[in-house]
Amino acid sequence: MAHAKEADLLITNIGQLLTMEPARVRPRGPKRGRDARELGVISGAALACKNGKVIAAGRAEEVEAEVAVDDSNVLDAGGRVVAPGFVDAHTHLVFAGWRAAEYGMRSEGRSYLEIAAAGGGILSTVRATREASFEELCSRALGFLDQMLLCGTTSCEAKSGYGLDLETELKQLRVARYCDERHPVDVVSTFLGAHAIPRTAHRETYISQVIEMLPVVKGQELAEFVDVFCDEGAFTIDETRRILLSAKELGFCLKVHADEIKWTGATELACELGAVSCDHLIKVSEQGIRALAESETTAVLLPATSVFLGECPGAPGRALIDAGAAVALGTDFNPGTSTAMSMPLCMTLACSMLRLTPEEAFTAATWNAAWASGLGGKAGGLSPGFQADAVVFEAEDYREIAYRFGTSLVDTVVKAGKIVVSGGRIVKGA
Repeated sequence: MAHAKEADLLITNIGQLLTMEPARVRPRGPKRGRDARELGVISGAALACKNGKVIAAGRAEEVEAEVAVDDSNVLDAGGRVVAPGFVDAHTHLVFAGWRAAEYGMRSEGRSYLEIAAAGGGILSTVRATREASFEELCSRALGFLDQMLLCGTTSCEAKSGYGLDLETELKQLRVARYCDERHPVDVVSTFLGAHAIPRTAHRETYISQVIEMLPVVKGQELAEFVDVFCDEGAFTIDETRRILLSAKELGFCLKVHADEIKWTGATELACELGAVSCDHLIKVSEQGIRALAESETTAVLLPATSVFLGECPGAPGRALIDAGAAVALGTDFNPGTSTAMSMPLCMTLACSMLRLTPEEAFTAATWNAAWASGLGGKAGGLSPGFQADAVVFEAEDYREIAYRFGTSLVDTVVKAGKIVVSGGRIVKGA
């Protein structure tokens, strides 16, 4: 009998395959409610890939009868878990310098705003990033992406925001594009010129400058999203509205850093404007939770930041899911408030601190995170048509990924149908 399909990679002998497909019809968007617990688990499975995409996923005997593949292109999963590559829905990938001294200040009880007033915070990183060359920033960012890849991340969102002038903001975005073109991890760019007000700038003048930067960023096709840090000590609701409406008119998709330090109504504004996501939400209101549940906006929760800042337990993850909101996860990797690059660690914290179930955490770190990053229907799943981004874990049960925290269980990573990590090491030339 002739095989119906030819594959260029077959992963077989899979103990548990997480396709993320729901039991019912695939939703066109992020999963909510009970659907967030549907991982599409198939035992004794195989996964076939061709030209970077999944062409078959199911019981091993069925897939192997359906596809033909050269023996040299068969990967034996050894009865282990295979899941979609993680999508990190919120990072500040491109920056120079570290802020280790601030960590000591914070452990002594100094607040985020106090540290900023003392010359630390975002503006400290702005100074270092302005001084760094394009080449230096590329080298650092590529190194960070290597570490993310070793933790199973195959796609991430990356924000600018450490320039606060046109030249450096464009430099950051060009670094992100350079990395996207040269590294296995897909990088989706966000313009965050409205991250802080430069120390020497007049507030109204700088807001006008951010709005003037938007068509330049758009014209050079350097970002898909525009984000604003709307919070105490950052940008007000009215300022955020002005910037985001200007971005929306130019065709950008919107994001909002919302209600992290203090409730401001930023979540409600994000939902009103049709933002793709609003992120942080440590201080979100009941009204904001209802707005998320009734909107298409995804709540991106960043539990590593909450723990790092001592804001425990953090965002009301359980309440958001129970209300019907779509929830995703990100590391918030940055030099000041979250140096984490591991999505499995964020899953652990989401379960232990925010009270997500392991299933909901997996959905939040894959399927929903993809939708929050503009990759919905492309990444975050392993059914036919999805990009062949898969991770083989040293685990027999998917719940081990969040449960066994503090060590990497990633053995193999497949990106767009190519093995880029093997035996816990990056494949040379990948």
